[in-house]
Amino acid sequence: MGEAWGIAVWCQDEASPFSTSPYPGAAWRPIEQPARQPHEYLRQGTAKVLTLCHPATGEVRVKGVRSVTNAVLHTWLKAELLTILATLPAPTDLTPRTEQRPAWEHWQHGLSRKPSLSAALPPLRLILIWDNQVGHHTPDLMCWLFAHGVIPVFTPIGGSWLNMAESIQRILKRRALEGTHPQSPEEIICWLEAKACGWNQHPTPFVWGGKRHERRQRAKRRRLGGSGATATYLPGDPLVSKTQAHIIAHRNGLQYI
Repeated sequence: MGEAWGIAVWCQDEASPFSTSPYPGAAWRPIEQPARQPHEYLRQGTAKVLTLCHPATGEVRVKGVRSVTNAVLHTWLKAELLTILATLPAPTDLTPRTEQRPAWEHWQHGLSRKPSLSAALPPLRLILIWDNQVGHHTPDLMCWLFAHGVIPVFTPIGGSWLNMAESIQRILKRRALEGTHPQSPEEIICWLEAKACGWNQHPTPFVWGGKRHERRQRAKRRRLGGSGATATYLPGDPLVSKTQAHIIAHRNGLQYI
């Protein structure tokens, strides 16, 4: 919705931790010579990835790090946001800064936790979808975001799946790590950043209920098999208890109601 109003929407998340352990996954191998992974490994530390995703285009910005402290995250995020804001069209809203509050409060409607807005605000230029973590609510960072026309919209507790950055993180992790055995955190960081660069050469947008959702639904139907029929338990049936009805429906590939 923000993109339709001329406001850029970006999602930020931190993917972690990635350890130096063998990762299961498919790989091209000669016939009867499957890939083998060691049953033990050395703990060489973990790697973490800072991710900034633009769902409308699919562009992703990542940085591999060893730790995600506020100093590391905030410094990287500010630099990336300044780069993004520099590519956006100049604001044409001539409303005085003291009268910009209604436009900002519109995007806070319905949120259970929302930061207090500054008294004077610039035109809104970017919406940042963010997880509801303590480190994301520091006053200095909030004031910096407001001063640059960025409003953070926090996902509810237990609702991190609403952050589309998690979708691209799963894709990058699968492409970079499945079927591998990294020997160091630096190797993990190198692989993940390389896959992000490759993704940005031909990115695809992320939308709710799009082609990816349709593919998952088709795959789910193929796994279930059978028809789309459902099984209904009849109250009072002395021959079939509710537990038995669940078991019968599951064995026949039906949905119990």
